[in-house]
Amino acid sequence: MHTHPQPDDQGHPVFIRNPHKPSPPATWLDPTSLATFIPEGGFPGILNGIPLAPWTEAPKDHAGWARLAGGFHFQEPAFDPKGLKASAGAAVVEPDGRVWLVAPSNAFGGYKATFPKGKTDGQELRATAIKEVFEETGLQVELVAHLVDVRRSTSMARYYLARRIGGCPTAMGWESQAVHLSPLSDLKPLLHHPNDQPILEALAKALPSLTHA
Repeated sequence: MHTHPQPDDQGHPVFIRNPHKPSPPATWLDPTSLATFIPEGGFPGILNGIPLAPWTEAPKDHAGWARLAGGFHFQEPAFDPKGLKASAGAAVVEPDGRVWLVAPSNAFGGYKATFPKGKTDGQELRATAIKEVFEETGLQVELVAHLVDVRRSTSMARYYLARRIGGCPTAMGWESQAVHLSPLSDLKPLLHHPNDQPILEALAKALPSLTHA
């Protein structure tokens, strides 16, 4: 049993039953390797020319996230949750082609690994996406395009394509017990939950244009 360094939203400790082990430093910069980061673990100072450092000036309220989200200029289709709860997340892609994933604490919801996502709770979709990515991965991201909408049992989720522009994965919040940086070849075995398959399929189609933009 391991205690997450970050308490939950009520200030209670989060106990991790089966903590992850970090991958060796050699995996960090190798685009063919799966890199795994743990809370407050080691990390490179720079990755693909972009520094890694905790994002200390992240917004503290809905208004701040909304202001950041207002700076992203791309078209997206209308969103119809069809009476379900709305949520948003992102597939964050590195310039080397790897994709950031989260390992939910204690495999919450039956997910061993997944894309960062959360309910809107009154926020607009883009603001929700960048907020949830930060809270679950520690990363600061820029949304670049609409990816796919996925219907689940009780919610409709919109996913965006995103690029990392700052932050640090070891600063992940309590909802994640590890953050993975995965090559495309490792995505399918990692993403075993059926809900992630439409995202994986959409990402495979969009990734070449994103990484070579």
